[in-house]
Amino acid sequence: MFNCDEHAAYSACALAFRDRLILEWNRTQQRQTYADSKRLYYLSLEFLMGRALDNAMLNIGQKDVAKAGLAELGFRIEDIIEQEHDAALGNGGLGRLAACFLDSLASLNLPAWGYGLRYRYGIFKQEIIDGYQVEVPDYWLDFNPWEFPRHDVTVDIQFYGHVNRSQGASGKTTAHWEGGEMVRAVAFDVPIPGYATTTTNNLRLWSSKAASGEFDFQKFNSGDYESSVADQQRAETISAVLYPNDNLDRGKELRLKQQYFWVAASLYDIVRRFKKSKRAWSEFPEQVAIQLNDTHPTLAIVELQRILVDLEGLEWDDAWNIVVNTFGYTNHTVLPEALEKWSVGLFQHLLPRHLQIIYDINLFFLQSVERAFPNDRELLARVSIIEESQPKMVRMAFLAIVGSHKVNGVAELHSDLIKTTIFKDFVSIFGPDKFTNVTNGITPRRWLHQANPRLSDLIASKVGGNDFLTDLTKLNGIELFVNDKQFRKEWAEIKHANKIRLANLIKETSGVIVNPSSLFDVQVKRIHEYKRQQLNIFGVIHRYLTLKAMSPEERQKQLPRVSIFGGKAAPGYWMAKQIIHLINSVGGVVNNDKEIGDLLKVVFVEDYNVSKAEIITPASDISEHISTAGTEASGTSNMKFVLNGGLIIGTCDGANIEITREVGENNIFLFGNLAEDVEDLRHAHTYGSHTIDPDLAKVFAAIEEGMFGSTEDFSGMITAVRDHGDFYLVSDDFHSYIETQALVDEAYRDQEEWVTKCITSVSRMGFFSSDRCISEYAEGIWNIEPLHVERDAGVRKGEL
Repeated sequence: MFNCDEHAAYSACALAFRDRLILEWNRTQQRQTYADSKRLYYLSLEFLMGRALDNAMLNIGQKDVAKAGLAELGFRIEDIIEQEHDAALGNGGLGRLAACFLDSLASLNLPAWGYGLRYRYGIFKQEIIDGYQVEVPDYWLDFNPWEFPRHDVTVDIQFYGHVNRSQGASGKTTAHWEGGEMVRAVAFDVPIPGYATTTTNNLRLWSSKAASGEFDFQKFNSGDYESSVADQQRAETISAVLYPNDNLDRGKELRLKQQYFWVAASLYDIVRRFKKSKRAWSEFPEQVAIQLNDTHPTLAIVELQRILVDLEGLEWDDAWNIVVNTFGYTNHTVLPEALEKWSVGLFQHLLPRHLQIIYDINLFFLQSVERAFPNDRELLARVSIIEESQPKMVRMAFLAIVGSHKVNGVAELHSDLIKTTIFKDFVSIFGPDKFTNVTNGITPRRWLHQANPRLSDLIASKVGGNDFLTDLTKLNGIELFVNDKQFRKEWAEIKHANKIRLANLIKETSGVIVNPSSLFDVQVKRIHEYKRQQLNIFGVIHRYLTLKAMSPEERQKQLPRVSIFGGKAAPGYWMAKQIIHLINSVGGVVNNDKEIGDLLKVVFVEDYNVSKAEIITPASDISEHISTAGTEASGTSNMKFVLNGGLIIGTCDGANIEITREVGENNIFLFGNLAEDVEDLRHAHTYGSHTIDPDLAKVFAAIEEGMFGSTEDFSGMITAVRDHGDFYLVSDDFHSYIETQALVDEAYRDQEEWVTKCITSVSRMGFFSSDRCISEYAEGIWNIEPLHVERDAGVRKGEL
């Protein structure tokens, strides 16, 4: 006992729960193999899983047992949960969506596997030094009891080399990809438990190592020490970091290498499993559904065609028919610049056989388009998978569309926009039925029950237990209690307690002391110009200047506010890093201004991740989802904030539109231009006159006078708006944003009405569950069915 510290207690607790998961995991895999029904394989470059122990406790239903056991040993369960590092397998909403989907797939007893990469350092750990983001390695794998190395599951992946052709006795020509370099993929498996079910699915992550072995003894003995480990180091870089900085050509090659390495290993695994069943190849799409989470795994389409044609000897058309019926593609962006493209030269160098196959896919596709639209030569250039630019590029999104049977957007507006803008021509070619919408959702198990246990318990007490966690539409039962005084009182107390918890985290991490009675205004997400953190911080500066201009008597009448930011900027994204620097510089001035005191605080939460989100989300009064209309595909943090009793200030973009429809216009604060006006405004900025909003001009003047430090640091952000066309419409939306923030202040003063808005909003969030989302995919895209699970009550309720 005397040697047992919190880390040891975490290890013991995690291993005890892991043992339980292993039993259910093995049974689930046996059950799925025995049933031999169709399985889904979800390919995502990110899985932002968050902490596993708390999730396992809740899903197994034994958190109280663990709490009592740890207390006997003298430990608080909260401190033990804190010992776990967040798994550094993702960065933003794309990865968190994938994690919510895995949770729902297991909870709905659907046969499914996730496939990703096991990053040794994740994207990076963010440190804020002198107001700047500094990237350092995230050593999250020091101790990870939730993964199982499968040294028996390895695949050798080929790169570079050349293609030879040979003719068989039947006269058929076969391509052979030869030479080059081999890298070995090693599988690591992570159990994914469902909630209140014995189903435990699998997430398989691939790690890279040298196929030739780790160490060249001959080189070492001859004194060539560095190159004796060079092969291993080169191989290991493939799975070292999520999104290597691709501002450099070597970075681009590494990123494409990552993508091929992961999909090739995953497809080898999927095909091997299928071949065990001894079924005909024509039955492959009846047994296998593969979903591409964005364009990162698009090479899987080409790789499966290569396997079927080159290795299995199928005819091209038969193979292509199998490929198209196997894949579905989820698009996550309407920004043309965010659609992946790779140069033909890079493909020729790294994956010569795959480039040939892409050219053939494109040839047959363009021939079919020409037959259908014989007089439209321009259409062929617009839809070609190969962009005839300098250099020539492979358009991955076009390849994903041509190679999939279904393409879906992730919110109604987004799905409509992709059909009318970036993929308009493909709708003409394939017809509208190929394109569909599945609005994103979140798992209520983590984002309500785990992140906000007191609110979850309060809701359960009014809706007859925890069934709402598996059927979120049952939340509507709490609307009946919107006028119940005791219920409202408890609701407000829970929110205040959550704000105190966040205030403690802010003090611990940044040293800033905030008043929990202030309005907490939160924007936490990836830092990107289209998400417009710059609009938010310009608004904060405007508020600060307004407060400074007031008399002390006027100031006393103002509503105190804490502006909370968090999120990472990609290492090569200079403008996003400048936004972080401005936020921190403004915080440095405002937080130390004695005249202002608690009336305004500005906080940047360092190294934002899932665990911090679980503390920030339940504490929010208002959250900002203020992307330029028509740029955010969906967003899922907007759903998390409302589910936890916070309101939204946002634009008519992404899922904000559907949230408004569900919760009602009175319970959301909308502002800004609409998506249909954006192009006209941009055109007017470029070719007409462009005047800056007068209030925003005052903000710029304050920055340029050096109020927040060196003016040169922020000149790029100002000139982007003032001189370079204001692509993200910061100035156009600024007045509307400031006015709407004043409405937020006004509404918050009436706490009775505010609590009514919050309760009403939560009660109407039933639609935004990832369970509903996955059910739509299962029925409309994947055609998979749940496996019936016999619940073993004895196993569930037994002691650990």
